[in-house]
Amino acid sequence: MEKIREVGKYDIVVVGGGIAGVSASIASARKGMKVCLIEKFCALGGLATLGNVCVYLPLCDGKGNQVIGGIAEELLKLSVSDGYRDIPQAWKEGGNIEERKKIRYKVEFNPVSFMLLLEELVLKEGIEIRYDSRVFDVIKEDDRIKEILILDKEGIGKISCKVIIDATGDADICFFAGEKVVSVDKNVACGWFFYYDGKDIKKYPFTLRFDSYNIKIEQGIKTFSGDKADDITNQVIESRKYILKKFFGIKEKKPSSYLLLVPTIPIFRMTRRLKGKTELKEKDEGKIFPDSVGMTGDWRKSGPVYYIPFSCLSAVKIKNLITAVRCISASTVRDVVRAIPVCALTGEISGTSASLLIKEKFESFSNLDIKKLQKILKEQGVIIK
Repeated sequence: MEKIREVGKYDIVVVGGGIAGVSASIASARKGMKVCLIEKFCALGGLATLGNVCVYLPLCDGKGNQVIGGIAEELLKLSVSDGYRDIPQAWKEGGNIEERKKIRYKVEFNPVSFMLLLEELVLKEGIEIRYDSRVFDVIKEDDRIKEILILDKEGIGKISCKVIIDATGDADICFFAGEKVVSVDKNVACGWFFYYDGKDIKKYPFTLRFDSYNIKIEQGIKTFSGDKADDITNQVIESRKYILKKFFGIKEKKPSSYLLLVPTIPIFRMTRRLKGKTELKEKDEGKIFPDSVGMTGDWRKSGPVYYIPFSCLSAVKIKNLITAVRCISASTVRDVVRAIPVCALTGEISGTSASLLIKEKFESFSNLDIKKLQKILKEQGVIIK
């Protein structure tokens, strides 16, 4: 085996450059941490950008109450800062409270410009990005991750860290570290795509439309697991077939339409997650936990609110490992927590708690000062209850 080269030493290593990873990195860097953000593709944003999932779902509960703030709201505003779309008037400063009950605090965005804006923001915060790098294993010592092993163009390298944040979306680090994980194989072929709308081409030559193709899970429909190599390839291929099928259906009605942008990564709703000390479930709607560190509404309907306990983010065995995004320990409510706002929220929680762990020299996330963490998060604009 070739010699493993030393790549670097960091306070915090964040694995996964999606919205959660970006948020975690920013939260950590703003607390003075030396941060490395590792991403296997060559752009930030994950499904939101490379996957064209270009709807920043609501920061509200559907009844006029904002339930998510902090970095999640900052990134929502960043996503429309190019002028492609705008924040609903009711949700701007001084907006009408009654109007907020009628329209949710969400936006559509241009995934291409958002991708570039995310990179600009991360670099501005002094975070080191390592693109085209895949983590394939971890080195443990006394129930802690001491180093991670990456594969890049220069071969195998190792990165030292004090804390690691699993924002892979697939719980890859949890899996490598020996944490108990749960796999989900109910993904179907799907994909969001952009195309030129032929009817507007003469008047508005750069007007874009987006559409999506999602197959419902029905008897006989093939489903895919995001933690199986063959399934990933097959899901991508099937999704592209269906995108072409749907687009040509559009083109039959609008002959001058042209396909422009398709996803360049697999589109999985859920793959693999941590099985933590606490599992957030749909029946927990409205339940405030002693270690609640954030909250979210339900993007699918108005009314429900879920409080997120810290114990569904932190690993069980590994003392310096914490999760974000789809990796967190959530079961029947997973369709809620996979949304972009919760990605950003859990990223901020993980990055802030990782920084606190290091600064206060706590042995593990299990004995972190939750009250202090809650206080810090509130100061950052996170809404806890």
